[in-house]
This record gives sequence, structure tokens and C-alpha cells, in this order.
Amino acid sequence: MGKTGAGKKNLEIAVFACGCFWSKEYFFSRAEGVAATRVGYTGGHRDFPTYKDVCSKTTGHAEAVEVAFDPDSTSFEALARLFFELHDPTVDRRDKGGQYRSAIFFQNEKQKAVARQLIDELQRNGSPVFTQLEPASTFWQAEARHQKYCDTRGMAPRRKG
Repeated sequence: MGKTGAGKKNLEIAVFACGCFWSKEYFFSRAEGVAATRVGYTGGHRDFPTYKDVCSKTTGHAEAVEVAFDPDSTSFEALARLFFELHDPTVDRRDKGGQYRSAIFFQNEKQKAVARQLIDELQRNGSPVFTQLEPASTFWQAEARHQKYCDTRGMAPRRKG
């Protein structure tokens, strides 16, 4: 669990995809203001996908992290900035079935605008950014063995990868 926000009723949700969800959940769960995280699949066309389904690269789903956060303790922008620090958004991973694509699944127009602003900021620095902005859709929670994967195995992943 994150450092603050547990038990609060005014939590907001953010959903990010940027590679393998195991290490990304590790870092998001430790961010200030994060109350809870879970890993799963979103952005595709198959209901109730399994890890095996998603790895087949036929579902259109991305491995993603759902982040419940306290907006009084952190902001969507702060979490989105962390998202961009956790991976290289200049690498195009869409051709690999989309499982590891860089995407922000925005919950509302405010999140979309913030994400667009951050992408534009990165592109002004001369880098192509392949992060997709997609409206949030059903978030299918991954199997129990994938939740808190690094924590339950005593792993400390690298920040980028």
C-alpha cells in the first residue's frame, strides 16, 4: 500500500500501461498519496482475459496498473510524471500485440488534458512519444499470483525497463 490515503472515501483512479506490470506496480504502490494498486488488463476486446490470453497477443489488452490515489495528497499529474519516469515512451511497442504498449487510460477529460500536456512537453524536447491516450474501459484484474509480484518475492526492480 501507499503512504497515505488508506481508508479515505474520496479516492481517484488512474490507469497506466508501460511494459510488464509487476515492476510498475512496485513503484506506483510506493508513491506518496497512493492508497492501493492492482495489476490487470485493459484496452482490448476480450472479456475476462487471462495472463495466457494477453501473452498470446490476440486480445488487444495491455498489461496495466490501476492506481487508487488521494487527490488531497498527490495529483494525477504527479503520478503521470512517475509513469513517464518508469519507462521509455520513445520506444514503439505497439507492434508486439500491444501488451507492453505505453498508454494512459484516462478516466475523464481532466486526466486526458494533463496527459496530453505532458506528452507535448516531451515532444517539444525533440523526442517522438508513442504513449497512447485511450479512454478508460473495463479493467480486468490479473490473477492473484501477479498482484504485488515483486513484494511477495522480495524483488526490487529497476526503475526503467
